Amino acid sequence: MIKEFPVLETERLVLSKLEEKDIPLITNYLQHRIYSDLTSNIPHPYTDNDARLWIKMSEESFKNNTGYTFGIRNKEWHIIGAIGLHDRDDDKAELGYWIGMPYWNKGYVTEAAKAIVNFGFSQLNLNKIFATHFIHNPASGKIMEKIGMEKEAVLKQHVKKDGDYFDLIMYSIFNPSK
Repeated sequence: MIKEFPVLETERLVLSKLEEKDIPLITNYLQHRIYSDLTSNIPHPYTDNDARLWIKMSEESFKNNTGYTFGIRNKEWHIIGAIGLHDRDDDKAELGYWIGMPYWNKGYVTEAAKAIVNFGFSQLNLNKIFATHFIHNPASGKIMEKIGMEKEAVLKQHVKKDGDYFDLIMYSIFNPSK
């Protein structure tokens, strides 16, 4: 069990613990309706209180050894998004992420996701990392493919959001050392 929250560095990014000072930027990024439309768990409108609760849940997950939520930061340590691994039963975890709109299509999520997958396999000794995306968000699937994940399933009407049911596409990658 990891006692202190890790800091991971990539070529352009620092992945670290979410902090209270991140709340205004998190709230600002997630104000756009598109985040709610493209994810199953980001509400609209998104408030400072939502960010505060999310940070608290992230801290609890780390304490309970059930998940890791990292702020995605540029080298100046400004938060530009978030990424995490959660629900670590049976040596598997779910990968999830979002990135602020000004940082879309620049490869940041792919770069962060590669580091998180490596962390999951090398530090957490996970066997499987999986991720899902709405069918109407193919860009997320492209990220999953770029980090070596393969399409595993289509989960029919798997999520109910705003009264409608949505299919999810599930991708996964396995620990090459197992």
